[in-house]
Amino acid sequence: MILQVIRRIDYIVLYCLCRIVYPINNQQVLFLSDSREDMTGNFYFIYEKIKYDYVVKKYLGNHKHYSKFLICKDMATSHYILVDDFYPLIYPIPLRKKTRLIQVWHAVGAFKTVGFARKHNQDHFSMTHRNYTDAIVSSSSIRKDYAQAFRMNEEDIHSTGIPRTDIFFDKSYIEKKKEELYKKYPLLKDKTVILFAPTFRGNNIHQAYYDFDKIDFEQLQSQLSNDYIFIIKMHPFIQNTYSQQLDSSFYLDLTSEREINDLLLITDILITDYSSVIFEASLLNIYTIFYAYDLEEYISLRDFFYSYEKYTFGPIVKNQEQLQDAILHPQKDDNKLKDFHDYFMSSCDGHASERFVETLLKEKI
Repeated sequence: MILQVIRRIDYIVLYCLCRIVYPINNQQVLFLSDSREDMTGNFYFIYEKIKYDYVVKKYLGNHKHYSKFLICKDMATSHYILVDDFYPLIYPIPLRKKTRLIQVWHAVGAFKTVGFARKHNQDHFSMTHRNYTDAIVSSSSIRKDYAQAFRMNEEDIHSTGIPRTDIFFDKSYIEKKKEELYKKYPLLKDKTVILFAPTFRGNNIHQAYYDFDKIDFEQLQSQLSNDYIFIIKMHPFIQNTYSQQLDSSFYLDLTSEREINDLLLITDILITDYSSVIFEASLLNIYTIFYAYDLEEYISLRDFFYSYEKYTFGPIVKNQEQLQDAILHPQKDDNKLKDFHDYFMSSCDGHASERFVETLLKEKI
């Protein structure tokens, strides 16, 4: 805790001065993110709802790129501050009592443990994740899990739904995005589209990797007909890449595409492991294969809020042979998918963005 204060002492002093000099603006909303370079994800959908009715400020990307004074002034004068990830600058700041610090966490559902729910993160003196006034979740069933992760009262966790999932209920957006993707990547049209989107291994973003020796792309292609096409979408943190030379008429590496949600709109089969993309895929009823070759090891290092089986509304496979069989012989469990949706995604109905504004941005001082 002391080190966290010392590292931010210049920001703390500036913020305190700004608190004295400048009044709070009831209608000012501040967006803060170190990891997001532009207004995408939940930020985008919230912004679209409020841009004409609120004063909007934003600092995206590394905060060191901005004036310390301006960021401190805007933190001090904003009634609402929104973050969507770990944001270390904000935690030691002695925020005004009237300031609402709202965590609109970038991931959906309650899958991999985060924050204080992680068994290797039990620092009782840490200030991290401690000063949120509110957070949002995709279902009332998981309010308790986010309360644990952020050490908050459950009553301050709001099941508004996740704003960025609203696109899955917007027919005009879906048709437009499909048309754009087919025009950009004509190979995708009239094919059974497989999306390979695993998460990374490793302790942090600097050590992130994937075990590419666990998947033989050339062999996989040999087992599938020309009716299929295979999209590779690796997690942006992954540092290494596959060594095989892939057939560009069958494999499309779309890792550079920012929004995986858009790719889901043209996906027939999803192959993933421990990625939160499963929550969005459930809204589209996508047949999902869980390629969890290192499940026991992953549980010991990272763990989940619930048993892994609670998340798997498709087959769990551990090797290449099982993966190929699951692609060629789909085994969908509609009842388990419904149970999954009801537990984890019941508040995501296409109206999460407006519900967020009505629930959290309508308070008057």
